[in-house]
Amino acid sequence: MKIEEAIKSTTPISISKKTMLNIMYTQNLLAESFNEILKPYDLSPEQFNVLRILRGQKGKPANMCVIQERMIAKTSNTTRLVDKLLLKGLVTREVCSDNRRKMDISITQKGLDLLTDVDPKVHSHEESYASNLDHKELETINLLLEKYRGESL
Repeated sequence: MKIEEAIKSTTPISISKKTMLNIMYTQNLLAESFNEILKPYDLSPEQFNVLRILRGQKGKPANMCVIQERMIAKTSNTTRLVDKLLLKGLVTREVCSDNRRKMDISITQKGLDLLTDVDPKVHSHEESYASNLDHKELETINLLLEKYRGESL
């Protein structure tokens, strides 16, 4: 569906505005379907992102700065996210032995088990959208999105 149809626009839209609207509309569609995957697990996308970051540490703890740097949504309140994950028993938080001003955050076995359960659903979600494009088109869309953000060349 063309973006003009999706938003029921009756007036011409400049190409720059059309591009922005297409990206925002697509992001919202992706986010809504992703939220549906996470809902049964009582997880937000941001909490899921923290768990994936911690799993990527391969058993080593991360501090709040490391987590914040790797977050997709840079405006997330990392402390609040970690607090909620702590209450669910998905992470642990301890004072760093090298620097008492830092907190070491680690994923628990319960957190790892949850990711093991969610991963196939997330993978299926990613693949279902990717299936509309061939490999070359996926590479092109990634290149163009990076270029659009001013991050390539």
